[in-house]
Amino acid sequence: MTEITDNQAQSRYELVEQDLTAYADYRRDEGRLYIDYVFSPPPLRGKGTSDRLMHAVARAAEEDGLKIVPICGYAATWLRRHREYAGLLA
Repeated sequence: MTEITDNQAQSRYELVEQDLTAYADYRRDEGRLYIDYVFSPPPLRGKGTSDRLMHAVARAAEEDGLKIVPICGYAATWLRRHREYAGLLA
């Protein structure tokens, strides 16, 4: 299981791999988690980092009872591809 950090000061979930930080910027409002932007540093791209990050974000939302509103195109596409999290879509 991938461990992420909820950096509340910067409103983003973070995943550190190879001493680099991938992150998902978010906002929370009335039981919803808005994923505004997902970023992976270039050296981590194509290695599944963003996928692992989004799996962990989805599990965190599920644990917190939040519905996800994907603003970011990557997050929206990822959620469409991972039907196991379809119930989290707001």
